[in-house]
Amino acid sequence: MSKLRGIFITLLSLSLFNSCANHGLEKIKAGSKPAQKEAASVNEAPRSGKINYGAYLAGRVAHLRQNFSMAADYYGIAVSSDPQNKDLLSKIYVILASRGRIDEAAKYAEMSLRQGDKNNFTYIIIAVNALKEKRWQDGLNNMKHLQGGIYEGFINPLINAWAYVGMNQPDKALQTLKPLKKEAAFRALYHFHAGMINDYFDRREEAKRNYEVIVNEESAEMSFRSLQVITNFYIRNGEKDKAVALSQKYNDDRLLVDMLNKLAQSNIKADPEKTSKIINSPDDGLAEALFNISATMRQGNAGIDIAHIFISLSIYANPKYDLAKLMLADILESRGMYREANAVYDEIPQTSLAYNALQMKKAANYVMLHDYEAAEILLKTLSEEQPQNTQILMDLGDVLRIRGNYDEAVEYYKKALKHLPSNSDVNWVVYYALGMCYEQLDDMDKAEKNLLKALALGQNHYYIQNYLGYSWLKRGKNIDEAFALIVDAYNQAPNDGHITDSLGWAFYKLGRYEDAVTYLEKATEIEPANALINNHLGDAYWQAGRKNEAIFQWRHTLKMEDDSGEVDMKQIRKKITGGMPEEQPLSYNETLFYEKLSTLSPSEN
Repeated sequence: MSKLRGIFITLLSLSLFNSCANHGLEKIKAGSKPAQKEAASVNEAPRSGKINYGAYLAGRVAHLRQNFSMAADYYGIAVSSDPQNKDLLSKIYVILASRGRIDEAAKYAEMSLRQGDKNNFTYIIIAVNALKEKRWQDGLNNMKHLQGGIYEGFINPLINAWAYVGMNQPDKALQTLKPLKKEAAFRALYHFHAGMINDYFDRREEAKRNYEVIVNEESAEMSFRSLQVITNFYIRNGEKDKAVALSQKYNDDRLLVDMLNKLAQSNIKADPEKTSKIINSPDDGLAEALFNISATMRQGNAGIDIAHIFISLSIYANPKYDLAKLMLADILESRGMYREANAVYDEIPQTSLAYNALQMKKAANYVMLHDYEAAEILLKTLSEEQPQNTQILMDLGDVLRIRGNYDEAVEYYKKALKHLPSNSDVNWVVYYALGMCYEQLDDMDKAEKNLLKALALGQNHYYIQNYLGYSWLKRGKNIDEAFALIVDAYNQAPNDGHITDSLGWAFYKLGRYEDAVTYLEKATEIEPANALINNHLGDAYWQAGRKNEAIFQWRHTLKMEDDSGEVDMKQIRKKITGGMPEEQPLSYNETLFYEKLSTLSPSEN
């Protein structure tokens, strides 16, 4: 993998999870307990002297490593020796809930409640467990303990409405939802759930009126789930044409194109006589409510921890809810838990509308885990199934490039270009990737051709400037142009360690060693574990006469892993023992050099 930086194309947008309630959360928080404070007990140490510390420490280690299931198991062993330990009890039920082990979480939440732990999540977990077990009134009784703006105006109405559905009280359910109408941002969310409730009770005209508020009002944002539910309603009620037209309306970046296309095709082929309701039970509706809460809380100050628990509760309510599993996996990815995210993806069947999108997400997770072989195998399978899918072709090219299979990567990038529109916003990225591959293959004619095209299409993006400038500098070619490109790149991204390294190395190659040291020291501060940058700094120290520092820097470099392919560890050992000969600086035009140097920010020059 070259030191010269590339771009790995983003695979999935969070817009999939945008509900109709993207805003307004802050307005209803007045009087609420801060959500972070409620869950803060997971980071506190236990206070009792009776605890099994071996089990507790094992749980703590697992917890820090984000192995939450193992952490909960060890904490469970620890709490069995000290069942009165409030801090430990609160750790267990929060962790178990985040892992979807809600029945167990509810048991520990009950124990914690008896010890006086009355934070809101204690009641929420117990309530959802009761509702899942069809103990509707018990669930409602626990929800009554939740007070404050965010609960009274948002969370309680959504959850309680579906409890009343379970109790076969549609009017009470709809009445319970009404606080959502007070906030303009939740108006569409109100009509979405009111529509599902009316549809569940076969109140078709009422459901239609609710749904058409979302369809007809431009201010009401249409989420993928809303689109899926509403088109399902139209198909079942003799308006298939309207369903097809609606599902073909949305084709912009707010929704995943592949999932939209699958939904549209599914609607075209749908037989109204064989089409079932999506919301078939109160559990399904409860899962929708918890999904919407999770998506909204994630966008506010409450953050990812709270969203994680609510989405786990959603899947508990409806274990077949694929979009909730996609959201859970996305949350896990944001925590760096890529293996766990892929395990969630593996639970989603091939029949799901989300299947193709999640396969690409799986491949991206393999890359994050540095399992490039698995990513390549998966992406090649997908490319055979979808030979014109440019995103798959580009991602496969990226993986092959990372693995050093440059010839093969070139072929997939070319296939991607063949299927991309000539005016596509990502064309420059593909030309940039092709240029990197050809540069690694030492075919500089083709490398320059593609990089210059990328530079033109990408509006002089600093990654391309840096790559082309550094490539020329390595080969002692086009020195004045190379220096100019690197300065331009640095001016755009002065805190990028690789670009700062390129600028320092440019000064080095031109024989300006003090300037080289200045920028290479800055580069090592930004990228302290980069072997190539540290080696460059050692060389600059030596040529600047700071030989002890050079030897120290080279020895430091030997402890690092090189991912650039440019660092020769044997050569570094020779430098440590025998030093370096005096460098012969590259020739350059001093007039052009000083003209370009003058464009560097005074604070950086």
